[in-house]
Amino acid sequence: MSVTRSGATSGSIRSSNPREVRCRILCVPVKIRTVQFDPRVGDIAGNEPRIADAIARADREGVDLIVFGELAVVGYPPRDLLFREGVARRAQEAIARLASAAQRVTALVGFPEPITTGERPCANSIAVLSKGVVRAVYRKRLLPEYDVFAEERYFVHGNAPLVMECAGEKVGVLVCEDLWRAEDTHIRCTYACDPVGETIALGATILVVPSASPFALDKDAAHRAILAKAAARGATVVSVNQAGAHDDLVFDGHARIVRPDGALLLDAQWERGDAEHTIDLAHAAAIPAAACAWEAEVFAAISTGIAGYFRKTGHTRAVLGLSGGIDSAIVAALAAHALGAENVTGLLMPSRFSSTHSLEDARATASALGLAQALRLPIHDAHDALRAALAPALEEIPAIVDENLQSRVRGVLLMGYSNATGALVLTTGNKSEHATGYATLYGDMCGALAPIGDLLKTRVYALARWMNANAAECGFFAPPIPLRSIEKPPSAELRHDQTDQDTLPAYADLDAIIEGFVEFERTPAHIAKTTGLDLALVERWCTAIDRAQFKRDQAAVILKLTQRAFGRGRPFPIVSRA
Repeated sequence: MSVTRSGATSGSIRSSNPREVRCRILCVPVKIRTVQFDPRVGDIAGNEPRIADAIARADREGVDLIVFGELAVVGYPPRDLLFREGVARRAQEAIARLASAAQRVTALVGFPEPITTGERPCANSIAVLSKGVVRAVYRKRLLPEYDVFAEERYFVHGNAPLVMECAGEKVGVLVCEDLWRAEDTHIRCTYACDPVGETIALGATILVVPSASPFALDKDAAHRAILAKAAARGATVVSVNQAGAHDDLVFDGHARIVRPDGALLLDAQWERGDAEHTIDLAHAAAIPAAACAWEAEVFAAISTGIAGYFRKTGHTRAVLGLSGGIDSAIVAALAAHALGAENVTGLLMPSRFSSTHSLEDARATASALGLAQALRLPIHDAHDALRAALAPALEEIPAIVDENLQSRVRGVLLMGYSNATGALVLTTGNKSEHATGYATLYGDMCGALAPIGDLLKTRVYALARWMNANAAECGFFAPPIPLRSIEKPPSAELRHDQTDQDTLPAYADLDAIIEGFVEFERTPAHIAKTTGLDLALVERWCTAIDRAQFKRDQAAVILKLTQRAFGRGRPFPIVSRA
């Protein structure tokens, strides 16, 4: 295998006939296998044998090139694990051992390459394994510093392209941002170099791009466009994304191959179990692009996020409060899909203000899903006891305090059940509630994971209707969300005849404000102008969003579903005035 780096010209395709060059590019005789690898972050000892098995199998089956996702050996994002003594060194040692499995096949495996000089501990690198040794190493050149990314904290920049020979072809290697260049986000970055152009200039007819790009709504469409644009520059592009979920991030595991003429040869995502796809580029037929509704993407993302969080933390069972409302119903359905209904318990915790229909709807949810248990634990007595305990300190208990006491009783019951059984608590709050602080710390906000914490209330309704209309496709025997839970006015039921709109604007208006202020960082004046909403209303709720930061900083882990989720990617100060 030969390797061409920056400044070399031996990899160039030379022909006086442009048509001959184009035909050559479209008919490259390389057999490529993509692996939508789902690593466990930091688990080098567990990830290595799975990678080795896949490489050995590809070697036996005559595959020319096998590709895993970015940082496959250690998982992405490893964050400050990279500062821990020995982590990068052990990853490099694993790469040396993995090379022995790659005899005839060439394997591209991502790892944190130790750097012994400078301020950064590693490079974000791809090892090229072939003939039993590490033949070359490519270092990622564009390191993102926005949203959930902080790669310059850990990695040095690569400074040269890499083009290698594989099955008689020139294959260029890039990593994630080297291709995406932040064009898949709302954020605009300016990078000084063009890795795609430089690699193609060295003669690459195939670009292979291992990635670990977290899921976000609308990102998939952007990725398709970026892939097509890169391929049109004269190379077949092979993109392989990490699969699974880590903490707040979900990865769709997309594997796509696009030819220079725009033909799509592979289009796979949301597959579990380290799915593999093998494509012979010389004989592959073009396929139509898969059409996917945003609701289907979100359903897959949340289910993947729940399943990954539980499996990788070693838990199997979940518990949540079932109120009869739409939020708890949809979280219960998603948990049942991800973990199996037999592993999900619902707690019905009625207060003196709970309506009969709420209990009926909660039981209907449990029945439709076949949950393991639906336990009724009334909170009247505990609520009264807390009121009595607090009474000597207050002449009168304010209404908001009384409401929060009820929510906190429910939080205590959920956490008590969790402590006793090992079931993790799933919180049921949505993004509209997290944004405005319409939630109770140590009450309905307590738990391990917030599956819909990045989903606006209006999207929750749309997702519920889609799940009911596509119940079989989602793996349910019947529509999982009770119709009344969708149609009735939303209410926390913490006082008589309460509805959310006693406190909040109509959700359509509120969500427009949240989207503008949180996801696009627009000013209140800009939001008011573009939505037609009253400026005073917009200013009031933008202020409420900022003031609720202290709650969000103590919330359960929120699965990232949008370009701008609450959590690591939006580190706002608690005390501020802007």
